[in-house]
Amino acid sequence: MKETNETNETNRINKMKGIFIVLEGPDGSGKSTVAKKIGDYYSSKGRKIEFTREPGGTKISEKLRDIILDNNNKEMDYRTEALLYAASRAQLVSEKIKPWLNEGKIVISERYVYSSLVYQGLGRGLGIEEVKKINDFAIAKVKPDMVLFLDINPEKGLKRKLNVGGDRLENEDISFHWKVYEGYKKLAGRFPEIITIDAERTVDEIFGDIKKIINSI
Repeated sequence: MKETNETNETNRINKMKGIFIVLEGPDGSGKSTVAKKIGDYYSSKGRKIEFTREPGGTKISEKLRDIILDNNNKEMDYRTEALLYAASRAQLVSEKIKPWLNEGKIVISERYVYSSLVYQGLGRGLGIEEVKKINDFAIAKVKPDMVLFLDINPEKGLKRKLNVGGDRLENEDISFHWKVYEGYKKLAGRFPEIITIDAERTVDEIFGDIKKIINSI
């Protein structure tokens, strides 16, 4: 009887709908730390978790990441940058995210389309609609169930990141990072799936709020 109950519970968990959670925010906002807390929480409930990041997450996408973030590629055209991000994202969605969701897993990604909208669309001045078009094609209608925007002053976040050396985008002038930050604020009013979290608090305080949110899904 016990074995039957355990089998039924396993089948129930495996048949659960996959959930796609995206963490967004300025560089150094604590996305990796929060991702781990969310993963641990869902794991304690018997769910299978997959973590990924952008750009990257697959063999091909990681190679594109190296090109995008290489400090030696300062001459990269902004349109090239936007297209490389979209290409990396398309591979990740096709190879990893869609299959994981179809298997009923919890997928937690550090960054997604929203990063491109603010970094390239607003920070680089390419326009949100232009960047959105290429990414709509890239993600093939795979949208997150929830986007958590970790709201932190970009100067504070950068201090955390630059203590260990920064990549090509992290080393941009602070005015660029303020554009990105203000861009996130604008997106939060446009996309209802974006939930703003005050990230200038302790990890426990931040996750306390997030736990209430994810329990409402």
